[in-house]
Amino acid sequence: MSVDAPGAQERAPKVVAIGGGHGAAATLRAARAYAGTITAVVSAADDGGSSGRLRDALAMPAPGDLRRCLVALAPPSALADAFGHRFASGELEGHPLGNLLIAGLTEATGDFVAALEEVNDLLKAEGDVYPASAEPVTLKAEVAGDGAEVEGQVAVMHAEGVRRVTLVPPDPPAPRRVLKAIDEADQIVIGPGSLYTSVLAALAVPAVAAAVAAASARTVYVANLAASEPETQGYDLADHVAALVRHGVRPDVVLAQPGALATGELKVELVEAPVARADGLAHDSVLLAAALRDLW
Repeated sequence: MSVDAPGAQERAPKVVAIGGGHGAAATLRAARAYAGTITAVVSAADDGGSSGRLRDALAMPAPGDLRRCLVALAPPSALADAFGHRFASGELEGHPLGNLLIAGLTEATGDFVAALEEVNDLLKAEGDVYPASAEPVTLKAEVAGDGAEVEGQVAVMHAEGVRRVTLVPPDPPAPRRVLKAIDEADQIVIGPGSLYTSVLAALAVPAVAAAVAAASARTVYVANLAASEPETQGYDLADHVAALVRHGVRPDVVLAQPGALATGELKVELVEAPVARADGLAHDSVLLAAALRDLW
């Protein structure tokens, strides 16, 4: 839905946020300030740290990025604070409490999505958080030059010259609620976050990318504040958009912090607005909310 659509300002928008990591959490905190409904579509391909250990032990999707997004949508509480608590010793060393709770509920219910919905209820989250695919997936990257392939999110993160990412298996099913939310959205926000290992890891689910491409909602790509080395070393904004297009998604507008990244030969609308924290290291949720609200 465009900004000028009749009745667009008469109700709060349905917002879908796509990505992973800390960037997706920043977008969700921003969306809480202006959205009527919020749905997060989050990559579950992480294979490092606690998430990787739980994936290997329990054959489940990675819970870490989903946990961060659930907490970002939750009102302040002791439980929300405890979700990020990492055990410091013993067999649980390195595991956040939230990851363990999601893992336990997944085993108890036999359903990863149902486990996330239970956690959502516990936290009283102001929105829904779903994985891009509810099946365990492995991220795979094609590297420019000799066409070599790199497998695993951590390995992809440290690879140079990534051109395209796919998943193993190549066509995992997306939850029906994800596709429905994208179809009914008024605004789709992609990013910020590591381009290949967070943002495109979610869009690498073919059904998700196809739903975004077919959606009537205005699609906003929130650009990063700096390059992720070596993942996007030397990329300008046009390079980021070109990568999205290679994966089947063309945003309607790019939202960028002035002066953060070079523009390049950008072929979509560019809106520059102050969206960074004072230290320039991350997005400010209040400023980001104002910019995204204006685009709505």
